[in-house]
Amino acid sequence: MKYQIRKIKENDNFKIKDVLISVMKEFGVPEKGTALADSELDDMFGSYQNPRSIYFVVIVGKQVLGGAGINVLKGENENICELQKMYFKPKIRKLGIGKKLIEKCLNFATTMGYKFCYIETMNNMKDAQNLYKKYKFIYINSPLGNTGHTSCPVWMLKKL
Repeated sequence: MKYQIRKIKENDNFKIKDVLISVMKEFGVPEKGTALADSELDDMFGSYQNPRSIYFVVIVGKQVLGGAGINVLKGENENICELQKMYFKPKIRKLGIGKKLIEKCLNFATTMGYKFCYIETMNNMKDAQNLYKKYKFIYINSPLGNTGHTSCPVWMLKKL
């Protein structure tokens, strides 16, 4: 399948919001205490305009079918970033796109001087957790920062 990974544009906002909401609902993500409640969903482009943040979208044809980003971890040391909102529509899963996207995100994080990368996820998102483990993310016992994602029970961290 032919696809493109590029930085988010303002006119991607509605399309990526649709992807994120539909995938989170597919996995039964609670509406409270998760990314489903994030105000960023309404302006993903605007939420990643800090020089130390980036959000990539996956394009197939003219459709936005996935994305992932790096941003400073709210409420934490400025040396810790968060891999955020990494979701893919079913038709682009298991094609190696997740690997390419996580590598782009981690390379960006390293370039920006972050020392650690943090992830929050759900118990049933096993494929995502397996991918994170391949990139040397380890499980930690409690959440970091102040993301507001009190319903996310899985926390992982990687030294960059």
